[in-house]
This record gives sequence, structure tokens and C-alpha cells, in this order.
Amino acid sequence: MICRILLLIILTSCVSGSFVVNVTQTSYQAEENHNITLEWTFTTKPDRSNKTLNIFCELFISNNVSVLYHVHEGVEVSESQDEKFSGRVQSDKDALREGRIRLQLSRLRTDDSGLYLCEVNTDYGFSIGRCRLNVTGAKNSKEKYWEKVKNALAGGQIAGIILAGLMVLIGEIVDPKFFINKGVREETTSDADETTVPLQLLAGDGSEGSEVTHLEA
Repeated sequence: MICRILLLIILTSCVSGSFVVNVTQTSYQAEENHNITLEWTFTTKPDRSNKTLNIFCELFISNNVSVLYHVHEGVEVSESQDEKFSGRVQSDKDALREGRIRLQLSRLRTDDSGLYLCEVNTDYGFSIGRCRLNVTGAKNSKEKYWEKVKNALAGGQIAGIILAGLMVLIGEIVDPKFFINKGVREETTSDADETTVPLQLLAGDGSEGSEVTHLEA
């Protein structure tokens, strides 16, 4: 497969510079399970039919080649697509008529990383565009939190972080239970004042009398 890549590069260098395939980006970085759009552009001629257009977009990893997208004589050939890309590639047909190959690759996997070559062959030229995609593993919630903190610091949002920290600190010092308990105690004391009050009455001879209850009118 390495020999095939070298052959394609040699053929590209031998073709006239009037027909060129370019890439929007030479390198893409994405995270697992996300989507990304790979894009190439090529020279078009309004007076030429799309029936002469042939496109092969492939992923090269070591000695393995996987077909991402195939167009033969202006018609997309889904049967040529590698199984690993099945149902995950969407092409923009309107853009293709304008000389742009836009392929959205969804539900990215780490094994999608590698070198992507897009060969475009017409009756007026042949060329290849190359780009590289690196897909990293999905981050857990803790990593995402610290990344947000780092981005906030880098963006000068220090005041917001300090304010959030102070709010947490105040919440720890001033316990809401203090106010709740205080209110309960005050309410209990107030109720006790309005309850019956036992009185000890002394008889005329100085002996202890019976207990009576004084009721509020």
C-alpha cells in the first residue's frame, strides 16, 4: 500500500498544474463520538459533463486502506464504501457540482484517525488532496470540568470563578439550619407563655392549698 501512495504522489507531480485538488485543512482534530466535515476542492470546467468525474477518497492506516467515498462517472457508488464507514458518511451533492467535496463523518471512532487521500480524475486532469485526522478518546466529566476551568482562566474569567468560590464558602460558614433552629426555639418559647400556669395557693392557716389553673380569657 505504501508503494501505491508513492505512485499516486508521483502521478500527481507529473500532471499539469492546470488541474489541482486542494484541502481546506491539512490537519483535523476531533473527539470520539463527535462529527466532523472533511473538505477538498478541485478545478471545474462548466463546459464539461459530470460523467467524466471520478472520485476516490480513502483512509490509509499503515498497510490498510478503507474506502470512505467513491464517485464513478458522476454517480456515487455506495457499494464501494468500507463497512467501517457504513451509515456514517454524508456527502454534499450541491457542493460537488461547485467543485467541492464535503464529507461529514459522524460518530467518530479512534480508529478513524489516519491519512485521508482524495483522488479526483476527469477528462481534463488528475490530482490528489491529502489531509490527516486525529480522533482522541472521549473525556470523562472530571476532565471536562478542569478543561472548562482552564479555558475560563485563559479567557480572563477569573472574577466569575472567585465569585462562585466565595458563594460556596459563605454557604459553608452560614448554615441555613442555624436560622431554622432559631425560629423553632422562638416559636416554642412563645407558645409556652400562653399555656396554663399552675399556682400554689395557701390556705388561711398557712397550709398548702390545691393547685388551680388560670385560664386566659
